[in-house]
Amino acid sequence: MKKITIPYKPRDLQKEVHEKLKRWNILICHRRFGKTVMVLNEMLKKCLQCELPRPRYYYIAPTYSMAKRIAWDYLKHYTEVIPNVEYHETELKCDLPNGGRIQLLGSERPQTLRGLYMDGCVVDEMSNTPPNLLTEIVRPALSDRKGWFIGISTPSGHNHFFDLYQQAKQNENWYAEVFKASETGVVDAEELAEAKRTMPPEIYEAEFECSFEANAIGSIYGQSLSKADDEGRITKVPYDPTLKVSTFWDLGMADKTAIWFVQQKGSAIHLIDYFEDSGESLEYYAGVLQERRYLYDTHYFPHDAQVRELGTGKSRYEVAQSLGMPVSIIPKLSVEDGINAVRMTLQRCWFDFEKTKEGLDALRQYRWATNDKGEAKNRPVHDWTSHSADAFRYLCVGLQETKQWSTKINYPKLAIV
Repeated sequence: MKKITIPYKPRDLQKEVHEKLKRWNILICHRRFGKTVMVLNEMLKKCLQCELPRPRYYYIAPTYSMAKRIAWDYLKHYTEVIPNVEYHETELKCDLPNGGRIQLLGSERPQTLRGLYMDGCVVDEMSNTPPNLLTEIVRPALSDRKGWFIGISTPSGHNHFFDLYQQAKQNENWYAEVFKASETGVVDAEELAEAKRTMPPEIYEAEFECSFEANAIGSIYGQSLSKADDEGRITKVPYDPTLKVSTFWDLGMADKTAIWFVQQKGSAIHLIDYFEDSGESLEYYAGVLQERRYLYDTHYFPHDAQVRELGTGKSRYEVAQSLGMPVSIIPKLSVEDGINAVRMTLQRCWFDFEKTKEGLDALRQYRWATNDKGEAKNRPVHDWTSHSADAFRYLCVGLQETKQWSTKINYPKLAIV
């Protein structure tokens, strides 16, 4: 192939990153570092140089629309100098003359990404993608051709991206590095000082100083969950076989179904387990319940479970009853009122830190949507966190509506030594 000069001149730090990259990489970069341009050009270079047949490289953002907004124009800009390049606007694909392809994807429905093979993959804004995206979707897709991976993001609290970064630091096969705005010099000191003066401290620390200590930006329940952690209410919460378990569901087919398992112990609400999956029938989830061998009371479904499906003519409420599941319907309540119910209820909640970790991670990352100026809108973001958060919202609304959950136990006072 004729030599091609791509119109990309990396900054010194970007050049250093290109030289240090390994097969597995975690990069924590402040805003305006130029991370998207850097990783797209790394991907483009590797795709043009790949000697395997039909090279496939993927850029994955939290949502499809975000992938298009962040990366599509950049990709077209840096590839337009390549002869015979072809663009597919509706699928965000760029086909190169060597048979290689670079495609932009969203992670809203990670199960739809199964079956791909990958020679290289970049996950951008990885803090806001599903926790299982790397382990269950991307990692297997890279295996047969021994492809490479870059996870890149600003922090969003102590979530799966934080865990992955901690693991990467201890593994010599990974390249892990943090780039803080106060250290890189990419953003000048005057601009940084102005940003620090005008932005909320937790947002500035996360976005420019790459701090994991702040809650997820715009987090709806982050403060309440931090309090629960400080008070020791995220701990080991064993199943009590003398008490029945109720479950609270957010039902989906293509989307996820999320289930919280709850026991009431006096005025305390014990979240003893959590489960989620997608693309499965109610018969499958009934089997999941049975495998756990809990003593069940009632299974609470959202109000739309009474809608009859076109394919079967039956509602999921009716199907659940036919499976012998005692089901109740949670009354419809606005999202805003439901969020208020959660905030009032969280102070009584205890979480098993192992069995509910997946659900807790979602609750911590559940956040308000923002506009281009970073200002919060009056609705949550709909992403991988929504199903767990919706099921938990139904839980808190259901507890308020159900009298059987109002029993109070007077706990003995601890003796003061």
